Formats: sequence, structure tokens, C-alpha cells
Amino acid sequence: MKWGDRYDYNYVNNLYSSIKTHTKNKTKLICFTDDDRNIVSDVICKPLPKIKIPKELSETPWRKLSIWKYPLHELNGDILFLDLDLVITNNLDKFFSYKPGTFCVIENWTQKGKGIGNTSCFRFPVKKHKYIFEEFEKNSNLLWRKYHIEQVYISKTIKEQNFWPQNWCKSFKHNLLPKWPIRLWKPAELPNDTSIVAFTGKPDPEDVLNEKWPVPKNKFYKKIYKQVKRPDWLTKNWKINSIH
Repeated sequence: MKWGDRYDYNYVNNLYSSIKTHTKNKTKLICFTDDDRNIVSDVICKPLPKIKIPKELSETPWRKLSIWKYPLHELNGDILFLDLDLVITNNLDKFFSYKPGTFCVIENWTQKGKGIGNTSCFRFPVKKHKYIFEEFEKNSNLLWRKYHIEQVYISKTIKEQNFWPQNWCKSFKHNLLPKWPIRLWKPAELPNDTSIVAFTGKPDPEDVLNEKWPVPKNKFYKKIYKQVKRPDWLTKNWKINSIH
């Protein structure tokens, strides 16, 4: 899903290019978006799924709950959802063969052992859990106040939740980035069996490629520890300028 101006078309094109590189199965990429300009023609672009959502949440990850509605662009079976700020580094086919027909998600890196998923990458069977969407539309303000974050709502509501094997999905900041001051000279290392690296918040993949970690002007002191070196695996799997 792509809305607003936080991520441009390059993120969609990079994702599609990586999917083609790292899958052997016939695969389609559907992008639900409010702006399909400059997205490669092989990506299937569709309007954002409609959802009744409070204005305060309309630009937040809560909008992702619209992906749980049914029907959803005539889709059926298991669908793999990928955030735009991901870098694919290895084969993706295992994400479809792992516990098919069930909801599978990353165990949230910052809430280990609490049963909370991170919805940067999840697979779900279309229609089976449509109540996620339906209940939100009925009680959006109540659920927002109760759970605060959409992925907490999902994890607390779906009983048949499975986490991906730990090494399949890693967080750049929480798992791979070396501690300071080692990060001053050493880039993030990638485990051999990791297929997806999530760049939640900042820095974005493009920032790391440029070895620049954005810092607000009023917090310039953070430049001391917000340092990052460019890893070879990122150069190989993410391009700043996609081919159109």
C-alpha cells in the first residue's frame, strides 16, 4: 500500500524488482495506491481499498486494516503483504509454503514474548479474518483507544497467529545495526537465511546507501551516534533510481 508522500514510486519499483529476483514461483505484485505515477507497468495498481476511518488515523498504519476486507480486488487464497520500507535479500517462496492457510507475521522485535506481531511483513488467507476489518469499521474509536497500534489489535484479535522463523525477517535498527561506536566503521551484517530487512522509521534504505542518518536541526547532538555505513548486501538489493 502506498499513500501520501512518505515513500515515492521508487520504493514500489524496487520492491517489484526484488520480488522478481528472489522468487521462483509465478508472482503478482498489487499496489493499492492513491498515486500510480511512474510505477512500472508490470505492477498491478489499484485504488486504495475504502475504509471508514477517523480522520486522525487516515494517514497512519491503521489504514492498512482495509487489506482485511472482503472482497478484495477478486483476490483469494494466501496473500503476502509487504511494507514499502523493506529490502528483500533472499528467496521469498518459503513465505508461501510455511504453514499455509494461516495468519503468519513477524514477532515484533521490541515486544518479544508478548505475542505481538509486526505487520511489516505478514501473510493472511483472504476472507477468513474479514472480521478484523468489519469490527474496526463498527468500533474504530473504541479499538483505537484500547489498542493504540493496529498490529496490537490484530495480534490480540486473531487466535491462530503464527510467527515467521526468527531469522527470516530482521530489523535493520534493532537486529543488524552495530552498536555505537562500532557502527562508525562497521556496516550491518546480514544472516545467511534472512530474506527481508525492515527499515522502520529512520534511516530509510536510501539514507543508508548515502551513509546519512537524518537528524532534526534542533537535535544536532544526535549526529554523534546516528552514524551508519553502507553494507554490500544493501547496495546489491536496493537501487536509488529504478528503471522505468
